[in-house]
Amino acid sequence: MRLRTAAPPFDPLEETVSVDVHHVVQGPRDAPLLVLSGSLGSTLQMWRPQIDALSQDFRVVAYDTRGHGGSPVPAGPYSLADLGGDVLRLLDRLGAERAHFAGLSLGGMTGMWLAARAPERIDRLALLCTAPHLEPDGWRRRAETVRDEGTGAVADGVVQRWFTPGYAEREPGVAERMRAMVAGTPAEGYAGCCAAIQHMDLRPDLPRVAAPTLVVAGADDPATPPEHAERIAAAVPHARLHRVDGAHLASWESADAVTGLLRTHFGGGDDTPTTTEKNR
Repeated sequence: MRLRTAAPPFDPLEETVSVDVHHVVQGPRDAPLLVLSGSLGSTLQMWRPQIDALSQDFRVVAYDTRGHGGSPVPAGPYSLADLGGDVLRLLDRLGAERAHFAGLSLGGMTGMWLAARAPERIDRLALLCTAPHLEPDGWRRRAETVRDEGTGAVADGVVQRWFTPGYAEREPGVAERMRAMVAGTPAEGYAGCCAAIQHMDLRPDLPRVAAPTLVVAGADDPATPPEHAERIAAAVPHARLHRVDGAHLASWESADAVTGLLRTHFGGGDDTPTTTEKNR
């Protein structure tokens, strides 16, 4: 029997009212459930390169984070407890006791919170281009900018961090589509999620993550550079680290590599490394 560090599903100080997030479901009804959680400023379409392929083996659930896409936009600010609570509510709506979970950037932060605070609900975990803690002042300033000027004011800068210059030049249609996605995000939703990142510190939670964990870093990611992934992989007991080419939005720029890594990890085909192997 595997022992794990006990953690309450919620800190009483973090209890919040969850919302019904917009989601799509694709794949066989009897397949393992896999939830995909996206980046700040994105809709579930950021997982479009993976959904069709992964839904051959999994029942894939992609959703819009609160304040994004087709999901409700409650008044902010939000916390990671809000975002994690929305996922737990989604699992309850789907009648799922447990699920695999993959999150990129803000989605990865949500995944770390879930795996530490509701470990009985998370089977396997994948954390892509994310961090357990970021400098807070930049997120406070970004929220202020968005509330004053709208999300269009930050869209160009966001997409410049999402893709390397070479990829943006080769795929101008993708870059423009993603810029429009960011600019179309409700200001309150975007700023509310900025607050969740501003006040986030998941570093004490990482040793409590019991789920087998895949950590993916973008080699040229300026938003969450690879050292963040290295810290996560070193702190999570059952984690393995991979680097892929490209910048922050690895689900597009390194689509084939990401799809392959997720399929292998959630299929149980990779061996969990020892601590020595992780830090080698």
